Amino acid sequence: MSNYRVQNPATGEIVETFPEATNAEIETTVTAAHSTYLTWKDTDIQERASVVRRAAGIFHERKDELARTISVEMGKSYAESVDEVEFAADIIDYYGVHGPSLVTDYQIPSTIPGIARIESLPVGALLGVMPWNFPYYQVARFAAPNLVLGNTIMLKHADICGRSALLIEEIFLAAGVPAGGYSHSFANHDQIAAMIADSRVQGVSLTGSERAGAIIGAQAGQNLKKAVLELGGIDPMVVLDADDVAAVAREAWEFRTYNAGQVCNSNKRLIVMDDIYDDFVAELVKLGTGLTPGDPLNLGEGEYVPLSSRAAAETLDAQVKKAVAEGARVLIGGELGEGPAAYYAPTVLVDVPRDSESYGEELFGPVATVFKVSSDEEALELANDCALGLGGSVFSSDEGRADRVAARLEVGMAHVNTIAAEAAELPFGGVKRSGFGREMGPIGMGEFVNKRLHFIAK
Repeated sequence: MSNYRVQNPATGEIVETFPEATNAEIETTVTAAHSTYLTWKDTDIQERASVVRRAAGIFHERKDELARTISVEMGKSYAESVDEVEFAADIIDYYGVHGPSLVTDYQIPSTIPGIARIESLPVGALLGVMPWNFPYYQVARFAAPNLVLGNTIMLKHADICGRSALLIEEIFLAAGVPAGGYSHSFANHDQIAAMIADSRVQGVSLTGSERAGAIIGAQAGQNLKKAVLELGGIDPMVVLDADDVAAVAREAWEFRTYNAGQVCNSNKRLIVMDDIYDDFVAELVKLGTGLTPGDPLNLGEGEYVPLSSRAAAETLDAQVKKAVAEGARVLIGGELGEGPAAYYAPTVLVDVPRDSESYGEELFGPVATVFKVSSDEEALELANDCALGLGGSVFSSDEGRADRVAARLEVGMAHVNTIAAEAAELPFGGVKRSGFGREMGPIGMGEFVNKRLHFIAK
């Protein structure tokens, strides 16, 4: 029985189901991706780029349909769904415009008489294993640069994102990507492992959990394949001081509850200086008071969306209950709605003991966890006391002070006076157990590439 289905998390209703791929279909997909690569790689890069730009245009044209699809699939509000479609289109367009200039050949000095040139060449068919929290954005940042580079893409999307997965495939093919150049498969775990092991597949990119990353990373390593892994985070937001405490708390709350808190680089640990802590927490509680469940397609003021699935909501509820059992306190929220819908009330959690299991767990939902500190050094020590290292931010009215602390964050993306700077041209990725590799920006094309030395003796 296939796990692939669209199940509206606002109602629990199963809207659509999709048959799992057969082994023969997977073989056909890999064969097509490899054979198409052999011609796609020799297609002029400007032509490949123009195809990718056309895909961005179609994303814009079909924005309403695309947005409504993911609202029903994973519960994102319609407004946030539109934002995601537009951001995905911007990323795709960025590589359509700038991609060719990011992989131009260049010479390096050589002590041996001759010309030493470094080339950026494609490597072949790639597999992407993508998550449900940003169904278009996650695919865009993997597929667009690699299609421009000349690689071909096989995509395995999350099991709740079947409809949006098919729409993405439809758009890339409509834009002019040749058949086999971009394909989606309703693959199971064994089939994914077989694809990674296949000699025609040259790399794999996964965005997902640490557990999934460890499995995919091991399979890639066993088969000597390049992997890019983005495995989430428990990002610190350090607030040293603020001219307007309520305004910074509001910024923290809005980002923490964006996409129902289901964001890899969300500000999951709010680390606040003791002299403003009480005011900061009071503002969070105020913002979390009186909220009610709403319809993602027609969200009203003071309403919140469901999580992606009932299972996700129940997992989050269990995590919060465990934290409370270990000594933490819920100040507002912390309520799991009636099933089969997936609503969980936005929550403020304080006093999580640092020696508890909960301290090191990622809460993938709308839970703002707040810690009190009394010095910059204590704030930094707490921020870095984490197995993950995706992003982090430091806030202060003294930019130099914030910058000095931010410079010492053990993360892939450090920010001063903003929680997360996100744009098509800005690289994304982490260190430690948040994975390895980077996507987006000028270095986003540098992962699945043959940086070939081409030497001409003189």
